[in-house]
Amino acid sequence: MMSRADRTVLSEWWWTVDRALLAALCGLMVIGIVLCLAASPAVAARLGIPDAFHFVNRQVLFLVPAAMVMIATSFLSPRALRRICMVVFALFFVLLLATLVVGPEVKGARRWLTIAGVTVQPSEFIKPAFVILAAWLFAESTRRPEMPAQLLAFGLLASVLGPLVKQPDFGQSLLISLVWASLFFLAGLRWIWMVGLVGVGAGGGFIAYMTVSHVQKRINRFLNPDSGDTYQIDAALNSFRNGGWFGQGPGEGTMKRMLPDGHTDFVFAVAGEEFGIILCLIILSLFAFIILRSLSRASKESDPFARFAITGLALLFGLQASINMAVNVHIAPAKGMTLPFISYGGSSLISIAFGMGMLLALSRKRPGAAALAALSEKPAAEPVAKSVAMPVAPPGGALPDPA
Repeated sequence: MMSRADRTVLSEWWWTVDRALLAALCGLMVIGIVLCLAASPAVAARLGIPDAFHFVNRQVLFLVPAAMVMIATSFLSPRALRRICMVVFALFFVLLLATLVVGPEVKGARRWLTIAGVTVQPSEFIKPAFVILAAWLFAESTRRPEMPAQLLAFGLLASVLGPLVKQPDFGQSLLISLVWASLFFLAGLRWIWMVGLVGVGAGGGFIAYMTVSHVQKRINRFLNPDSGDTYQIDAALNSFRNGGWFGQGPGEGTMKRMLPDGHTDFVFAVAGEEFGIILCLIILSLFAFIILRSLSRASKESDPFARFAITGLALLFGLQASINMAVNVHIAPAKGMTLPFISYGGSSLISIAFGMGMLLALSRKRPGAAALAALSEKPAAEPVAKSVAMPVAPPGGALPDPA
């Protein structure tokens, strides 16, 4: 057991990191492995893969470096995080542009690259780095009004949305835009700007609906299920109905054999069928705990950068989870977005681990700052020397001799 008196880097990390937050994240990772064991054998059989646990083995293989990335990142200082995110953003922005040229087309979109036999989705890695850079720019706009930080933040958003829309990937575009707009609002955005941004977003959505066929089909199917094929959504809803409160039991689900994306986008539905609404509520509670605890820590931060960055990373994590679960229960159009730490996918798993590692690093307790704050709140000390009342001699008499 590590003592508070130890001065090692590991001991300092252990006593300053948010251990409850770390435990909740590890809990999601464990649930992800369990659900991958439940969902992926049916997918492997449908794809003709001889090894029934092909996806499970790969998920564990990705989970090991993801856990290492999360823990290693949580040791870093805010300045080191900013520098690393600049490098990560520049590298994966180049790869994001490369997907438009050399990326394979899958279901009408170019979002992936194959590097040394490994499939990489650059947009997944850009998201956490984008949040840190946006938070830094908005923090600078509050510290130094003369700096054109907000203008640079607009340029940062436009540079990312351009390639994402071109791929096209409207789900990631929406997610990044919502997080960016939230940070802009926290940085003191005027209401007129908010109205303008909402108008631009609504206009962009309308243009996407009118010009991109698959976006139009998805929205039409959501608003009117009779207008198109709703096979996968129907199978997901039937999964929840079959599972009830306590589920069919591990491995006993049947609807997962009909879900093409049961190990990725619709893993939440598999959880509902095999383990019931109880497990779904546990997963929902873990996500809610992580988000609310992070926002609580952000509200106590005096440093604008740490406050904005923690808020942005928590929103990125929470919105992605909310969109995925909303699609599974058919209260949002299909987006093709993974459930953090639970859905199968190497790029998603490692990029989310990177983002949560930065969240753990930024939310660590800072004893020096806390001590200074406590010292400033103490009342002023009473003067050491007090005036001593001198005896007064009676009229016409002398002072008595001291005993």
